Amino acid sequence: MAPVDSGLFDRLERFYDALPRPWARAEDFGSMVLFVRDGEGWPYYARPKRGSHTPSAADLTEVRRRQRELGLPETFEWVHENTPDLLAVARSAGLDVLLAPLLVLDRAALVPDLPLRDATCRPLDPAAPTFAADLGASRAVARLAFASPAYQTPLESAENALLIEDAGPSERDAAEPPGAEVVRQAREMAATGDYLTVVAETPGEGIVATATGQRCGDVAEIVGVASLPSARRRGYASQLTATLAGRLLAGGADLVFLSAGDDDVARLYTKVGFRRVGTACIAEPAAAPL
Repeated sequence: MAPVDSGLFDRLERFYDALPRPWARAEDFGSMVLFVRDGEGWPYYARPKRGSHTPSAADLTEVRRRQRELGLPETFEWVHENTPDLLAVARSAGLDVLLAPLLVLDRAALVPDLPLRDATCRPLDPAAPTFAADLGASRAVARLAFASPAYQTPLESAENALLIEDAGPSERDAAEPPGAEVVRQAREMAATGDYLTVVAETPGEGIVATATGQRCGDVAEIVGVASLPSARRRGYASQLTATLAGRLLAGGADLVFLSAGDDDVARLYTKVGFRRVGTACIAEPAAAPL
């Protein structure tokens, strides 16, 4: 990894702490803070408090109890370089930890906003009459993609072969549409200008890929980059990422970052202008042994 500006990780920590606060309430548990979303939508995370000491296993246990009480996923997120000792604590508390490559955009290396092959790119417009349907299609694409990752072990590939080969527009369209409250909140968030989703669509398939940017001040994160399994290997996800990064820069961000699921995915992002600077930790309860 290339040398990193000493202030970068502090900026990321401020971003992670500030981003949910307009849309969620913060509940403190020792050195941890749990963000609980007001209303429906993707749940937020629990993470270390800014400026606090390393959370204890007891802190994590108490947060997990509260997450179960609220019906929330027992998930935790943090940047390893900011809280390095938490990795061992989380594992000792029975959590599996994904070590996700953390990458930032090198503005000078950002690839041009190129046309997509056999597809067009457009942002979701919160004022458009099609916003609810577009939002539903985008969310369904992401769910199908993340349920069947492109890079897997041979065993995982065998188990998910049907999902990888077959999940396409019909499976996307069969997904339950988002509720009125989810649409209302998504429209409200998009209207602020701090949240932007771009999609790729083809004439015959509709929306086949999606990516979302979320900005707080001059820092922005790209999340939810996904393609329908049937539309993979067409370059949609990487070009959407580059297009979205350019839009975020034009909208006032001067630091754009993302987390990749593994090293193979990270290499795709380096091809459009990102470079690895650290590790994002994502923890959840360890799976019970078979």
